[in-house]
Amino acid sequence: MAASADASTDDGNHTVELIVLDNSESAANGGSVASSSEEITPLLTQIERPKINIFSVSRSRRKPRELVIKVPETEISPFSQFLSWAWNGSRYSGLVCMAFSSIIYFVMEVLSDNFTAQPIPLFETAFVRCTVTLILSYLWLRRIGQSIFGATYPRKLLVLRALVGYLTLLSFIYCIQRVPFSLIILLSFTTPIMASFMARIILHEKLKIAEIGGLACSFSGLLFIFQQMLTTKGGLHKTVEASNSSFGGSKHIYAILIGCISSVTGGISYCLIKAAAKASDQPVVTVLSFGILASPAAGICTLAFEEFVLPSFYSLSLMLALGILSFLAEVFLARGLQLEKISKAANVLFVEAAFSQLWGIGTSSIASSFGRLVGCLLILISVSFTMYFGPEKEIE
Repeated sequence: MAASADASTDDGNHTVELIVLDNSESAANGGSVASSSEEITPLLTQIERPKINIFSVSRSRRKPRELVIKVPETEISPFSQFLSWAWNGSRYSGLVCMAFSSIIYFVMEVLSDNFTAQPIPLFETAFVRCTVTLILSYLWLRRIGQSIFGATYPRKLLVLRALVGYLTLLSFIYCIQRVPFSLIILLSFTTPIMASFMARIILHEKLKIAEIGGLACSFSGLLFIFQQMLTTKGGLHKTVEASNSSFGGSKHIYAILIGCISSVTGGISYCLIKAAAKASDQPVVTVLSFGILASPAAGICTLAFEEFVLPSFYSLSLMLALGILSFLAEVFLARGLQLEKISKAANVLFVEAAFSQLWGIGTSSIASSFGRLVGCLLILISVSFTMYFGPEKEIE
């Protein structure tokens, strides 16, 4: 119990009040006082500063900086830079691509001569190369994210390019089996000349006197090289000689006419490659269209006209290597025709014959003669003038 007294005065009379409280009420009042004191207590209490002495570990109060991971820049090899420059980095790109195509064809010729394998029928060889070309061109387009059958592609031009290209291949194979190889080379190198004149008719390209002179100079060099018609080309030359013994003069002339038709269709094919590559803005599409038609057609011709020969591992490896090189040569050819005038681009193709002769003379597989050296010199001078002066005149 608790008691409290209160005194007050009223007109001199003293009145005393005595209030008696129970323990329960005092406890309640005490609880209310405590609760009120808790409400007055501040919510945030001041934290005592930590005691620091010389043995305490000093730590920075700043936030740690975020780790910045620097990705090192990938270094591009000089070879990749050169390929990028040759593909689309210079005004000489078209002519350089044509030169690459000729060099690759020259490498293919060297490999065919130096690495002899079992004799494979021509249509079977063409089937392997066309199949490799089809697969690689498809993978190329898929790699760069290009549509295989895009709506913007000139399908009529691509179909014509495939048909004319395969007709050229068929006639060329027919001539190889029936005409001496040196004559076949002369007929095949009339294709750039035919392409220049066909470009004047089909594509309305202007054919200047300097360009005609360059083509004439290169072809004259070719005549100097093969003036004696004695150039041998390895094992294939022996096969041609064996086949020539079973044909008379009239059939021989007929085969030469087929070779001339092959040259004309090859020139038309160059014009179609240029038109389709410029319309689709992708030269590999022209290579793919040719592979789509030529691969199954060559397979059918292999089964229909020749006896299938199962190649050994060595022969198959050589055929695949030549197929890959053939694909690269066709891609560079299409790119060169896309960027450059046909009359200028076609003249660069003659450099293959000059390199072939110089390689044969250097390796002593071909006898050196004054005519061959003069012919190689004429071709190199003509191609050098085209490479140096051609793009500059075109820009002007």
